[in-house]
Amino acid sequence: MCLIAFAWMPERERCLVLAANRDEFHERPARPMAWWPQRPNCLAGQDLEAGGTWLAVGRKGRWAAVTNFRDPAAQPGHESRGDLPLAFVSGDMAPADYIADVYSRRSAYGPFNVLAGDRQSLWYAGSRAEPQSVSPGLHALSNGLLDQSWPKSRRVTTALGGVLASGGEIDPKRLFELMDDREAAPDPDLPDTGVGLEAERLLSPPFIVSPRYGTRCSTVLGIGREVLAAERRFRADGSVDGELQYRFKVRLS
Repeated sequence: MCLIAFAWMPERERCLVLAANRDEFHERPARPMAWWPQRPNCLAGQDLEAGGTWLAVGRKGRWAAVTNFRDPAAQPGHESRGDLPLAFVSGDMAPADYIADVYSRRSAYGPFNVLAGDRQSLWYAGSRAEPQSVSPGLHALSNGLLDQSWPKSRRVTTALGGVLASGGEIDPKRLFELMDDREAAPDPDLPDTGVGLEAERLLSPPFIVSPRYGTRCSTVLGIGREVLAAERRFRADGSVDGELQYRFKVRLS
Protein backbone atom coordinates (compact mmCIF):
# COMPACT_ATOMS: atom_id res chain seq x y z
CA MET A 1 0.00 0.00 0.00
CA CYS A 2 0.99 3.62 -0.34
CA LEU A 3 -1.69 5.21 1.81
CA ILE A 4 -3.53 3.63 4.74
CA ALA A 5 -6.10 5.37 6.92
CA PHE A 6 -7.43 3.39 9.85
CA ALA A 7 -9.28 3.57 13.13
CA TRP A 8 -7.88 1.26 15.82
CA MET A 9 -10.47 0.65 18.53
CA PRO A 10 -9.41 -2.38 20.63
CA GLU A 11 -12.01 -1.63 23.29
CA ARG A 12 -14.85 -2.15 20.80
CA GLU A 13 -16.24 -5.27 19.21
CA ARG A 14 -15.36 -3.82 15.80
CA CYS A 15 -11.73 -3.10 16.56
CA LEU A 16 -10.49 -1.99 13.14
CA VAL A 17 -11.83 0.01 10.20
CA LEU A 18 -9.31 0.60 7.43
CA ALA A 19 -9.26 2.15 3.96
CA ALA A 20 -6.16 2.06 1.79
CA ASN A 21 -4.83 2.77 -1.69
CA ARG A 22 -2.14 0.79 -3.46
CA ASP A 23 -0.06 2.88 -5.87
CA GLU A 24 2.17 1.12 -8.38
CA PHE A 25 3.40 1.15 -11.97
CA HIS A 26 0.56 0.05 -14.24
CA GLU A 27 2.76 -2.39 -16.14
CA ARG A 28 3.50 -4.38 -12.97
CA PRO A 29 1.13 -7.39 -12.99
CA ALA A 30 -1.05 -8.25 -10.00
CA ARG A 31 -3.93 -10.52 -9.07
CA PRO A 32 -7.07 -9.35 -7.25
CA MET A 33 -7.72 -10.18 -3.61
CA ALA A 34 -8.39 -13.90 -3.15
CA TRP A 35 -7.77 -16.81 -0.79
CA TRP A 36 -4.30 -18.19 -1.56
CA PRO A 37 -4.24 -21.96 -2.28
CA GLN A 38 -0.67 -22.22 -0.98
CA ARG A 39 -1.55 -20.20 2.14
CA PRO A 40 -5.17 -21.20 2.90
CA ASN A 41 -5.47 -18.77 5.82
CA CYS A 42 -4.47 -15.70 3.75
CA LEU A 43 -6.87 -13.43 1.91
CA ALA A 44 -4.79 -11.00 -0.15
CA GLY A 45 -3.99 -9.57 -3.54
CA GLN A 46 -0.80 -10.74 -5.18
CA ASP A 47 2.07 -8.90 -6.82
CA LEU A 48 3.01 -11.22 -9.67
CA GLU A 49 6.49 -9.76 -10.08
CA ALA A 50 7.86 -10.41 -6.58
CA GLY A 51 5.15 -12.83 -5.42
CA GLY A 52 4.10 -11.03 -2.23
CA THR A 53 1.27 -8.72 -1.24
CA TRP A 54 0.57 -5.28 0.18
CA LEU A 55 -2.17 -6.26 2.66
CA ALA A 56 -3.36 -9.61 4.01
CA VAL A 57 -6.04 -10.71 6.46
CA GLY A 58 -6.67 -14.15 7.93
CA ARG A 59 -9.56 -16.19 9.27
CA LYS A 60 -8.60 -15.45 12.90
CA GLY A 61 -8.74 -11.70 12.38
CA ARG A 62 -4.97 -11.32 12.03
CA TRP A 63 -3.93 -8.74 9.46
CA ALA A 64 -0.85 -6.94 8.22
CA ALA A 65 0.07 -4.33 5.61
CA VAL A 66 3.21 -2.73 4.20
CA THR A 67 4.04 0.57 2.54
CA ASN A 68 7.25 1.70 0.92
CA PHE A 69 9.24 4.39 2.73
CA ARG A 70 10.14 7.07 0.18
CA ASP A 71 13.91 7.36 0.02
CA PRO A 72 15.26 7.70 -3.54
CA ALA A 73 18.86 7.20 -2.36
CA ALA A 74 18.19 3.89 -0.58
CA GLN A 75 19.40 0.55 -1.89
CA PRO A 76 16.90 -2.22 -2.68
CA GLY A 77 16.80 -5.17 -0.33
CA HIS A 78 17.47 -8.79 -1.21
CA GLU A 79 14.11 -9.93 0.23
CA SER A 80 10.63 -8.78 -0.79
CA ARG A 81 8.67 -6.51 1.55
CA GLY A 82 5.56 -8.19 0.18
CA ASP A 83 6.40 -11.34 2.13
CA LEU A 84 5.91 -9.56 5.48
CA PRO A 85 2.08 -9.47 5.60
CA LEU A 86 1.84 -13.09 4.45
CA ALA A 87 4.28 -14.36 7.06
CA PHE A 88 2.41 -12.67 9.90
CA VAL A 89 -1.09 -13.74 8.85
CA SER A 90 0.07 -17.32 8.18
CA GLY A 91 1.87 -17.59 11.51
CA ASP A 92 0.97 -17.42 15.18
CA MET A 93 3.47 -14.91 16.59
CA ALA A 94 2.01 -12.10 18.67
CA PRO A 95 2.05 -8.76 16.81
CA ALA A 96 4.67 -7.30 19.17
CA ASP A 97 6.99 -10.28 18.72
CA TYR A 98 6.56 -10.34 14.96
CA ILE A 99 7.25 -6.64 14.56
CA ALA A 100 10.35 -6.92 16.75
CA ASP A 101 11.58 -9.80 14.63
CA VAL A 102 11.01 -7.88 11.38
CA TYR A 103 12.80 -4.84 12.77
CA SER A 104 15.81 -6.98 13.67
CA ARG A 105 15.96 -8.08 10.01
CA ARG A 106 15.15 -4.69 8.47
CA SER A 107 18.39 -4.48 6.47
CA ALA A 108 17.18 -7.39 4.33
CA TYR A 109 14.47 -5.22 2.80
CA GLY A 110 14.26 -1.99 0.90
CA PRO A 111 12.80 0.98 2.81
CA PHE A 112 9.46 -0.04 4.33
CA ASN A 113 6.77 0.41 6.96
CA VAL A 114 4.79 -2.51 8.37
CA LEU A 115 1.65 -2.82 10.49
CA ALA A 116 0.65 -6.13 12.10
CA GLY A 117 -2.32 -6.71 14.34
CA ASP A 118 -4.97 -9.00 15.74
CA ARG A 119 -8.15 -8.20 17.69
CA GLN A 120 -6.19 -7.33 20.86
CA SER A 121 -3.11 -5.41 19.72
CA LEU A 122 -1.58 -3.52 16.83
CA TRP A 123 2.13 -2.83 16.27
CA TYR A 124 4.17 -0.79 13.82
CA ALA A 125 7.80 -0.55 12.76
CA GLY A 126 9.83 0.25 9.69
CA SER A 127 13.27 0.63 8.29
CA ARG A 128 13.32 4.12 9.84
CA ALA A 129 11.10 3.46 12.88
CA GLU A 130 11.60 1.31 15.96
CA PRO A 131 8.81 -1.05 17.03
CA GLN A 132 5.93 0.63 18.79
CA SER A 133 2.42 -0.21 19.93
CA VAL A 134 -0.21 1.73 17.99
CA SER A 135 -2.44 3.73 20.30
CA PRO A 136 -6.24 3.65 19.91
CA GLY A 137 -7.63 6.27 17.56
CA LEU A 138 -7.36 7.51 13.98
CA HIS A 139 -4.08 7.03 12.15
CA ALA A 140 -2.57 7.29 8.68
CA LEU A 141 0.47 5.68 7.13
CA SER A 142 1.86 6.65 3.75
CA ASN A 143 5.45 6.64 2.50
CA GLY A 144 6.83 8.45 5.55
CA LEU A 145 6.51 7.59 9.23
CA LEU A 146 3.28 6.61 10.95
CA ASP A 147 1.09 9.72 11.38
CA GLN A 148 3.58 11.94 9.58
CA SER A 149 1.55 15.00 8.66
CA TRP A 150 1.40 14.86 4.87
CA PRO A 151 -1.59 16.57 3.16
CA LYS A 152 -2.99 13.30 1.82
CA SER A 153 -2.74 11.66 5.25
CA ARG A 154 -4.53 14.52 6.98
CA ARG A 155 -7.33 14.53 4.43
CA VAL A 156 -8.11 10.83 4.56
CA THR A 157 -8.01 10.61 8.36
CA THR A 158 -10.38 13.58 8.61
CA ALA A 159 -12.70 11.96 6.08
CA LEU A 160 -12.55 8.59 7.84
CA GLY A 161 -13.38 10.23 11.16
CA GLY A 162 -16.44 11.80 9.56
CA VAL A 163 -17.63 8.46 8.19
CA LEU A 164 -17.21 6.75 11.56
CA ALA A 165 -18.96 9.58 13.41
CA SER A 166 -22.14 8.80 11.46
CA GLY A 167 -22.25 5.34 13.08
CA GLY A 168 -23.90 2.26 11.67
CA GLU A 169 -22.41 -0.61 9.71
CA ILE A 170 -19.30 -0.30 7.57
CA ASP A 171 -20.29 0.88 4.11
CA PRO A 172 -17.52 -0.07 1.64
CA LYS A 173 -18.88 2.40 -0.92
CA ARG A 174 -18.37 5.36 1.44
CA LEU A 175 -14.86 4.21 2.32
CA PHE A 176 -13.96 3.75 -1.33
CA GLU A 177 -15.26 7.24 -2.02
CA LEU A 178 -13.13 8.87 0.67
CA MET A 179 -10.03 7.26 -0.87
CA ASP A 180 -11.03 8.51 -4.34
CA ASP A 181 -9.70 12.00 -3.58
CA ARG A 182 -7.77 13.17 -6.66
CA GLU A 183 -7.07 16.77 -5.66
CA ALA A 184 -3.38 17.68 -5.56
CA ALA A 185 -2.05 19.49 -2.49
CA PRO A 186 -0.91 23.13 -2.75
CA ASP A 187 2.83 23.49 -3.33
CA PRO A 188 3.52 25.07 0.10
CA ASP A 189 2.06 22.00 1.80
CA LEU A 190 4.08 19.41 -0.13
CA PRO A 191 6.67 17.33 1.72
CA ASP A 192 10.25 17.29 0.45
CA THR A 193 11.18 13.63 0.10
CA GLY A 194 13.95 14.06 -2.45
CA VAL A 195 11.99 13.21 -5.61
CA GLY A 196 11.59 16.75 -6.97
CA LEU A 197 8.68 19.16 -7.13
CA GLU A 198 6.88 17.62 -10.13
CA ALA A 199 6.89 14.17 -8.56
CA GLU A 200 5.76 15.58 -5.20
CA ARG A 201 2.81 17.18 -6.97
CA LEU A 202 1.92 13.96 -8.78
CA LEU A 203 2.11 11.91 -5.59
CA SER A 204 0.29 14.39 -3.34
CA PRO A 205 -3.37 13.32 -3.85
CA PRO A 206 -4.72 10.32 -1.95
CA PHE A 207 -5.72 8.86 -5.35
CA ILE A 208 -3.05 9.16 -8.07
CA VAL A 209 -3.77 9.16 -11.81
CA SER A 210 -1.05 9.16 -14.46
CA PRO A 211 -0.29 7.02 -17.54
CA ARG A 212 2.66 5.12 -16.03
CA TYR A 213 2.06 5.12 -12.27
CA GLY A 214 -1.02 5.51 -10.13
CA THR A 215 -3.58 4.03 -7.78
CA ARG A 216 -4.13 0.44 -8.83
CA CYS A 217 -6.65 -0.58 -6.18
CA SER A 218 -8.43 0.55 -3.03
CA THR A 219 -8.99 -1.82 -0.11
CA VAL A 220 -11.51 -1.65 2.73
CA LEU A 221 -11.09 -3.78 5.84
CA GLY A 222 -13.29 -4.07 8.91
CA ILE A 223 -12.56 -6.51 11.73
CA GLY A 224 -14.86 -7.49 14.56
CA ARG A 225 -16.58 -10.82 15.11
CA GLU A 226 -16.92 -10.77 11.35
CA VAL A 227 -14.32 -9.64 8.82
CA LEU A 228 -15.30 -7.47 5.87
CA ALA A 229 -12.66 -7.20 3.14
CA ALA A 230 -13.42 -5.38 -0.12
CA GLU A 231 -11.30 -4.33 -3.08
CA ARG A 232 -11.93 -1.96 -5.98
CA ARG A 233 -9.48 -2.05 -8.90
CA PHE A 234 -8.67 0.74 -11.36
CA ARG A 235 -7.31 1.25 -14.86
CA ALA A 236 -4.53 3.71 -15.69
CA ASP A 237 -7.08 6.44 -16.47
CA GLY A 238 -8.61 6.08 -13.01
CA SER A 239 -11.76 4.29 -14.15
CA VAL A 240 -13.04 1.27 -12.19
CA ASP A 241 -11.84 -2.11 -13.48
CA GLY A 242 -13.64 -4.38 -11.03
CA GLU A 243 -14.79 -4.82 -7.45
CA LEU A 244 -15.16 -7.71 -5.03
CA GLN A 245 -16.10 -8.30 -1.42
CA TYR A 246 -15.58 -11.01 1.21
CA ARG A 247 -17.28 -11.54 4.57
CA PHE A 248 -16.46 -14.30 7.03
CA LYS A 249 -16.76 -15.04 10.74
CA VAL A 250 -13.59 -14.77 12.80
CA ARG A 251 -12.31 -18.08 14.11
CA LEU A 252 -11.63 -17.69 17.81
CA SER A 253 -9.49 -20.82 18.11
